[in-house]
Amino acid sequence: IDFKGVNMVINYDLPTSAVEYIHRIGRTGRAGHTGKAVTFFTEDDKPLLRSIANVIQRAGCPVPDYIKHLPKLQSKQKKKLIKKPLKRETIRTTPECFLKKAKRKTKTIKENIKEKKKVKENKSGSKLQTVSKS
Repeated sequence: IDFKGVNMVINYDLPTSAVEYIHRIGRTGRAGHTGKAVTFFTEDDKPLLRSIANVIQRAGCPVPDYIKHLPKLQSKQKKKLIKKPLKRETIRTTPECFLKKAKRKTKTIKENIKEKKKVKENKSGSKLQTVSKS
């Protein structure tokens, strides 16, 4: 998919390979346009950083020295990380206040449905009673 006008990509999790990284950030540089890419990473991602840093450096972008000097990832480790990426907590981009509001709204709707069912049951129950009396 080609999205026109994308000038920034944010990776909330580090891609498992340099190829995947290039694919993700490539959304910003279509048809000669420039763009920015921001990637968040944790201590657990360090083994993956060096290969991605090499790609960034070859593209002419600055890379911090501490990343350049990280140990190389062995091919067995690389395959393992690609097959089974790191487990992460879910990242929510929706503010908490909106989530709470939606939860309250859902609760209110459910309560209204229950009320309507009770009213319906009461109405049908009273009709049955009057029918059974006659």
